[in-house]
Amino acid sequence: MDWSAWLSLQLAVFGVISSLCIVIWGLTGGAFWPIWVALGLALPLALQLSIREAVKAPRRWRRLAVQGAVSAVLVGLFVFIWVLTGGYFWPIWPALGLGAALALHAVVLNQLATLRPRERELADRVDVLTRTRRGALDVQAAELRRIERDLHDGAQARLVALTMKLGRAEGRLEEHPEVADLVRSAREDASAAIGELRDLARGIAPPVLADRGLAAAVDALGKRSAIEVAMTARITRRPPPVVETAAYFVVAEALTNVAKHAPHATAHVALLEDPGHLIVEVSDNGPGGARPDGGGLSGLRQRVQALDGTLAVVSNPGEGTVIRAELPCE
Repeated sequence: MDWSAWLSLQLAVFGVISSLCIVIWGLTGGAFWPIWVALGLALPLALQLSIREAVKAPRRWRRLAVQGAVSAVLVGLFVFIWVLTGGYFWPIWPALGLGAALALHAVVLNQLATLRPRERELADRVDVLTRTRRGALDVQAAELRRIERDLHDGAQARLVALTMKLGRAEGRLEEHPEVADLVRSAREDASAAIGELRDLARGIAPPVLADRGLAAAVDALGKRSAIEVAMTARITRRPPPVVETAAYFVVAEALTNVAKHAPHATAHVALLEDPGHLIVEVSDNGPGGARPDGGGLSGLRQRVQALDGTLAVVSNPGEGTVIRAELPCE
């Protein structure tokens, strides 16, 4: 129902009820009491009409205009009642109160108007800093993955080839045991360097994470874990690299803690999508009692908070531990 039809209906009801009251008054006599009925019916109409006109004001002053319109209608009502009842001019007091409130509202709006440019400037600055920080984190994640790939495909591969050559050379030096011992020592050192490079590369980001995504990397992590791990993954698209890496290390650290403090427990990893967020939840049926402010969990919280995410830890004694991270993906 549009405004014109609604107003016509209210006017019709007003006319019918007022006419009926006048007829009853005419039949019964006495003081002209229908005026009070008409006054009660007219008040909602006056408020609606005044507010309808007030909302046409500029948005900055719209609330002030509505307050002024309502105040004017109320003051008019009080003056009309005073005209009917007589006595000293008491409507002056509500008029002063409503006027003071209106003036205070106007002053506050004026002060806010002077502060808003600064607020907008600060909000724009925060937005710029947020975007630049996210860009820096994305660049850092991409650079770390490039370093990991270079270590895996470059230095590590050359060291593996070197150990193979040293092994063949060692086999040909049976007649020179001293030289063979030197070659064997060099081969062992190269093998140790390969292990250190492999650990370093895995600490940056495992190759499977970059190649096949988070679900495959977490699945491989669970299969290598010292405890039994089940996984649920409902991800339809890959999150940004920096988010993917953070989620992987949340799972890795959580499973490491379970294996360390509850070696006979089982764990469950859930990777879920929420509008604009990636949810990572790791739960176990261990003894619980984990400290949320512990070294490992504090490091995870800082990693997650750097992405404007949240990390929650619930670990009541005897009820296992649940670690839940929510990472924004926008």
